[in-house]
Amino acid sequence: QVQLVESGGELVQAGDSLRLSCAASGRTASNYNIGWFRQAPGQEREFVAAISVSGRSSYYADSVKGRFTISRDSAKNTVYLQMNSLKPEDTAVYYCAADLYGNMRTILYDYGNWGQGTQVTVSS
Repeated sequence: QVQLVESGGELVQAGDSLRLSCAASGRTASNYNIGWFRQAPGQEREFVAAISVSGRSSYYADSVKGRFTISRDSAKNTVYLQMNSLKPEDTAVYYCAADLYGNMRTILYDYGNWGQGTQVTVSS
């Protein structure tokens, strides 16, 4: 089993940058692709980005492509989400999760072992 803990969320202004962290623990943590999702108030949880076990492959939602970068540090068992040029519509609780099927798809139900989330608020 893998346990995931997100951190780094805060209140920022539009145009600012922020880096979220997803710390993984557990014997098999390094064996999982990891995805970032977000959920705004009253909306469904949506896919943001995912990264492969090796870190060499990544995939992004169209809404964040070119602004967000996902990366992982295997030595630290941590996955990062660098968010640049933030917009008010990026405001949400951000979650990381493990890809249970190894397909690195955008489907919510492919992921599990969800963290508790970290709040990102972007003011205009």
